Amino acid sequence: MNNNDILRRLRYTFDLSDQQVIDIFKQVGHTVTRPQVVNWLLQEDQEEFKSLRDIELALFLNGFINLKRGKKEGPQPEAEERLNNNLILRKLRIALNLKDTDMLEVMDRANFPISKHELSAFFRKPGQGQYKLCKDQILRKFLKGLQLKYRP
Repeated sequence: MNNNDILRRLRYTFDLSDQQVIDIFKQVGHTVTRPQVVNWLLQEDQEEFKSLRDIELALFLNGFINLKRGKKEGPQPEAEERLNNNLILRKLRIALNLKDTDMLEVMDRANFPISKHELSAFFRKPGQGQYKLCKDQILRKFLKGLQLKYRP
């Protein structure tokens, strides 16, 4: 999945306006403009489309965590230069305060049931034997399940 698609899906799922997206970036001290947000949300074949870089999506997700869970005291976490689906899944889990059972229920809503063991493999460190890479299909189904849960 590309970063723009993830931003589009989250914006739709949580019914975020352009201004709310801008405010989420402000949560982590990053300034974006309305035209930037609009260009990120365009389809790839449109002339004004701009690709959302990993660090920008990481900043958005960190701001989303602050929005949903409250800003923590002290220094804010650094935004990752490189994101993968496992990190995106982890950040969404933190932002929405989801337990394993909640995440399994979200996957069930998208008609993509997985076991608790499969789910926990996505949150392990990459060097561990049980670590499993979260593929695009799994992240796509998770985002679809979130949409069905938060915006039926």
